[in-house]
Order: sequence, then structure tokens, then C-alpha cells
Amino acid sequence: MTAESILEQLSTMGEASYKNVMLKHGVKEPFYGVKIEEMKKIAKQVKNGHDIALKLYDSGIYDAMYLAGLMAEPQKMTRPQLQKWAQKANAPILREYTAPWVAAESPYGLEKALEWIASGNEHLSTTGWATLSSVVTITQDKDLDMQLLKDLLKKVAATIHASGNREKLAMNGFVMAVGIHVKELNELAKQTAREIGKVKADMGDTACKIPVALEYIEKAEGKNAIGKKKRSARCL
Repeated sequence: MTAESILEQLSTMGEASYKNVMLKHGVKEPFYGVKIEEMKKIAKQVKNGHDIALKLYDSGIYDAMYLAGLMAEPQKMTRPQLQKWAQKANAPILREYTAPWVAAESPYGLEKALEWIASGNEHLSTTGWATLSSVVTITQDKDLDMQLLKDLLKKVAATIHASGNREKLAMNGFVMAVGIHVKELNELAKQTAREIGKVKADMGDTACKIPVALEYIEKAEGKNAIGKKKRSARCL
């Protein structure tokens, strides 16, 4: 397969009903409306597809950009490529999942996350917080900077309600990720969750609800899931 043949294939796989749903979730044209499960099938067919993934992301077509995130080899991503992916991400799903997933599994995940958070750009900051969430879910606690995470939890408590719309969601997600996946900081994350309370943000014309961080963490506690790590940031 080539990037061109995959783009041609994607152009025939879209569904109007799914496309309408994705429009409500902030996906912008051009895109076809290909379901994620169908994109995963393509990803599994492509071997050594990293270079193809880079070309797909460069296409600017949402479906291809999401697929690129499934096909890319994060260990091969360079700092400039990660920056390019974060800047080109033009939909919430790409900013909060695709680009962060790949960044978190790369050698530069933490570095780029902190850079994006400090950028002063709401979209990049959102990607930064989402990247941090993935970093803590896949990194063993012994390899995490606990003081840095404590400082970031304080930053969330102090700034979340004055932050941008999607940035709030990513910061809230970070509190939940730390509370669930970093056993040492479980209590501090719950304390932070109590401080921030309910997060309000415009979810557009969707039925999506913003999780209450404390409830989410406590639910994970009930399942004895605290401290457990994921094998991959990406939902492959």
C-alpha cells in the first residue's frame, strides 16, 4: 500500500451519518466520515508504515490524519515532526488523542508536553495536557518525576476554571490520569479533584458529559485499578 492508495480507499469508505456525528464533535473538512474500526483494519494491513503515516498526516484530511496516528512508529518521531503534528491538528480528536498518543510514546513526550503547556496557545496547551495524561498512564512510577507532577496538579487547581474550553477538559483528564495511574499521587490527585469540583465547558451539539474527576478516580479505586499502567497510549 501507498499513502495515495490508502487515501483513495478512504474516499470510498465514508458514511454520511457518521460524518454528521463527527461534524458535531468539531471535525473540519476535508474528511470522509470513515469509522475508526474501519481505519484500524487498514492500519493492521500495513507493515512498516511509518513513512506512509507521515504522508497521510500531511494530507490534512481528518480520516487520514487519525489513521496516521494508528500507523506511526512513535520511537521514530523527531521533535520537529511532533511539533508539526501538534500544530496541524485541527480538530479536538486530533489535538486530544492522535497527536498526544504518538507524542507520549515517543522519546520526547514529556519534553514536548511541557513546552506546549507553556506555549500560551490554547490548542497546543490542550495537546500538552493530553500528552501528559498518556505519559503517566504508560510510564512506570519509578521513572516519573513526582515533584513535577505535584507542581502540575497545583497548576491545574489554580488555573483550570480560567482556561480555554477544551484545555479545561484536558487538564481535568490529567487529574484523573494521575489519580488512577500514579499510585503515590492518588490522594493528592483526589484532593486536587475536590478543589476543582465540576468543570464546565461547552460541549457543542453533543451528548458528551464532562467527567467529575473525583468520582472517576473513586470508581477506579472500586475496581482495584489504582496504579495500573497501560501497554500503549494509543487505542490500537
